[in-house]
Order: sequence, then C-alpha cells, then structure tokens
Amino acid sequence: MPSSRQIHVGNLLIGGGAPVVVQSMTNTTTGDAAATLDQVRELAAEGCELVRVSLPTGDEVEAFAEVVSHAPVPIVADVHFDWRLAVAALEAGAAGVRINPGTIGAERGVLEIVRAAAACGAALRIGVNAGSLPKDLRALADRGETAAALVEGALRYASLVEEWGFLEYKLSVKSSSVPETIAAYRALAERSEVPLHVGVTEAGTAWGGTIKSAVGIGALLADGVGDTVRVSLTGDPVEEVRVAWQILAALELRRRGPNLISCPTCGRTEVDLVALAAEVERRLQPLSVPLTVAVMGCRVNGPEEARHADFGIAAGSGEGVVFAHGRKVATVPEDELVEALFRAIEG
Repeated sequence: MPSSRQIHVGNLLIGGGAPVVVQSMTNTTTGDAAATLDQVRELAAEGCELVRVSLPTGDEVEAFAEVVSHAPVPIVADVHFDWRLAVAALEAGAAGVRINPGTIGAERGVLEIVRAAAACGAALRIGVNAGSLPKDLRALADRGETAAALVEGALRYASLVEEWGFLEYKLSVKSSSVPETIAAYRALAERSEVPLHVGVTEAGTAWGGTIKSAVGIGALLADGVGDTVRVSLTGDPVEEVRVAWQILAALELRRRGPNLISCPTCGRTEVDLVALAAEVERRLQPLSVPLTVAVMGCRVNGPEEARHADFGIAAGSGEGVVFAHGRKVATVPEDELVEALFRAIEG
C-alpha cells in the first residue's frame, strides 16, 4: 500500500502521494570536491533530484561541505561504522543521512544522529541491506528468510527513532535478489506507513542491472509501493538516472523527455529500421520535453502507431511517411527520414 506519511528532504517532499523522487549516488572520490560536484551537476542535468555522497572518513568532511554548499539538488550523506561522521555531515548542511543498522553500531550513536538531524531539520534513511544485516538477524537470513530479516531490521530501528520523537525518516530493505527485494518491500509496506526508498541493490552492469531494476522496482511501483527510487548500476551513475526515468515513464507515473516506440522488425521490414531507430533515439536523447515518437517499419501496424504518436515515421520499400500529431506531413526517401522527422519535431 502507498505510504501515507510525508517527509521533507531538503526542498523535496517524499511520500504521502508526492511524485516518486529519482535519486542516484556519486562514484567520485568524495575528497575531490570539484570532481564530485561536477558529477552531482551532471546527475541533476539528467533529472536526478536527490544525490547521495559517501563520507568514508573525517578527512572528507570539508570537501563534503563544499559539495553541499554548491550542489543544485539536496545531498544525502552515506555513512557507515562511525556515527560521528553522520553528525559531521549534518552539521555541514546535508539534507539527510543514510544509516545502515548492520554497520552503524550501538543505540547511542543512532541517538546522537537523530538529535543532530532534528537540530538541523534534516531527514534520515534507515537502509537495511541483505549483505550487511545486523548480526542477530543473519541466522534468519541463513534459514532462507532474508525478506523477514530485512523487514525486522528496518522496523526495529524505526521503532527506536520514533520512541525518541523523530518522524522525518524513510526506510529501505534492499537485496541483490529481485524476489527477495519484492517480498521484503511488500511486507514492509503492509506494516509501515512511512515513505519507502526502493531499489535492487548491487544489481549489476548497465545491461543486466537495468533488467533486474526494471523488474524489481517496476513490480513494486506498479503495486503502489515506493516513494523514491535508485537504480544501482556498475558504471556511470548518469545511466542510473536515465533508467529510473524510463521505469517511471513505462508505468506512466512520471515523464521526462521523449518516449520512443519502435517495432522489433520482422520479415515484412523493408528498410534498415535498426539503424533508423538508433539514430532517432540518439538525437532524441538531449530533449527534455515529454513527447512520444514512433519509428515503425512496415504497413501492418506502422501507419496507425505512427499516427497516434506525437510524431512518427512509417517506413517501407525505401521510403517513408512522416506524421505529426496525427497528420501525414511528408513522404521522403529512406535516407531523408530522420531529418524530415526532426524538422517536424523542431517545428
């Protein structure tokens, strides 16, 4: 069930019916403030609305503060093992801190983080991962009940911070297993009304990780579970943002940029549709306007699909028709189709 509680993370509203927030994480060396800030700006330009930055040691606090002060979006610190780093991040202006019950340690440290977050008007994410469960819950996971262990870890710390009167927090329960992730979030959503950050952790490379993330995150969002998402890919985090937006667009939850539809090709295809679609996709990528563009390769579904898109191509036998808002606007040779399409798009 969707979360009913809403929290603030910087200038963002998360949960309680607010739009699903897209986030990612930098993979630069945090101590290199210039490189980290450059990557934050690249992520923001792609539509990332919340960026997490790791804070491994106290040596990076000064650089972290510089990133926070110049970032175009709210910055959340990712802290493990030392609660004092979380407090330092909050004092440096972080909009929030992500803590992991399996690595952050004793209750006293969590209490100090909560006090600092409350004093700074910041939020917390209590994020439990299958690979770093609290010690007493590992046996439960070893018995094949990883989802239950994840939920128990999250709710245990949620109960703790609520006892201290702190409500500005969200939860996450991630696994690298898609079925475990889905099971854990569904169970957590039944037992908690707080906002949920969803994602499949350590999903893999751009190709395999995109598939796992689309299945796991997509299944949850389709159920109404999830208020903020992060796609975890091994590689450029900008790609994480692009994939997240594609998942949201596929579910018609949010749109940013064009939606390309193209047929898979078959024996009826009479043009080089693979190259045609790839070139259209490449040229659409810089656009941020939400429009649908169809690239179709035969006379069966092509004309109608193209006609019902905002703009489209229906190609066949060395030439094609260009459509704009349901009207045929040009018939041109195959090698002129892309240019004719973009003349129509650019108006």
